[in-house]
Amino acid sequence: MAPKVLAEALKNFPKSNHPDLLVGFNKADDAGVFRISEDIALVQTLDFFPPIVDDPYQFGQIAAANALSDVYAMGGTPVTALNIVCFPEGTMSIDILTDLLRGGNDKIEEAGAVVVGGHSIKDKELKYGVSVTGLINPKHIMTNAGAKAGDRLYLTKPIGTGIITTGIKRNAVSKELTAVVIAQMSQLNKKASEAMANCKASAATDITGFGLLGHAYEMAAASNVSILFHSNIIPIMPEVKELAKMGMIPGGTNSNKDYLSDKVHIKSSVEGSIVPVLFDPQTSGGLLISISEDLAELFEQEVREKKIFALAIGEVLSKTDFSIIVE
Repeated sequence: MAPKVLAEALKNFPKSNHPDLLVGFNKADDAGVFRISEDIALVQTLDFFPPIVDDPYQFGQIAAANALSDVYAMGGTPVTALNIVCFPEGTMSIDILTDLLRGGNDKIEEAGAVVVGGHSIKDKELKYGVSVTGLINPKHIMTNAGAKAGDRLYLTKPIGTGIITTGIKRNAVSKELTAVVIAQMSQLNKKASEAMANCKASAATDITGFGLLGHAYEMAAASNVSILFHSNIIPIMPEVKELAKMGMIPGGTNSNKDYLSDKVHIKSSVEGSIVPVLFDPQTSGGLLISISEDLAELFEQEVREKKIFALAIGEVLSKTDFSIIVE
């Protein structure tokens, strides 16, 4: 859903004042957090969408990894999952549903969690996703609201998946690049989450449908800071700029750009072909992690030792006229 539409729908929605609701939807965070005891809180999230790749097993893996990512962004550990399925019964082979659920189950088990059930309905279009419950110590919750001026910002996956998957649908992407994007979208953010927790990150979010700049804006707004990105450092997947020039732009890109028009300042020196990629809606993207300057070296050492992709792409500034600046 377009960010502007969602923001308008929730504008007057009542917000809970329950004392154990530690993180709710009103904070634009990745998942909700509800305290059970002094040392245990539930991390809960849900995500589902239509297929973005042809192979049902791979789609199941991607959708599950995407949902699990919300728990990882909060610093939590996934424990249970519920499947959500819309299936065109009678017009699609049941083998497709079997492979889809098997892909999701395998990815959930890779995360160390367990599928405990789910719900399905008959629909004209196939859709699949997962509701995930995780655990976290209430004292160690990672939100998008703790970024501080001087922090370094790290991104743990290259961007451009929305443009590539749009190209796949239009038969404009090679088998080799298709395999690359499927592998990235299927990759869990588990190790990156563990690294940021070990290094006491200030804030984090995962990069999904609102794109790099959309989710960065949520972090900047929640933290009352501004964020500066260096466009020449931001990692972009292969062939993405070329595909963008060919018009392989998903509809969500323009929605994200429209919503952020008064919140983002992109300097004239930024290469034009990069701009649509910055707004590109991602599926199962990486984590955007804010690390204090004095812990940045420790974080970089940890990701090197554990062979985790993490690239410093910007820094946190004191609040300026724009929440996001790209140079």
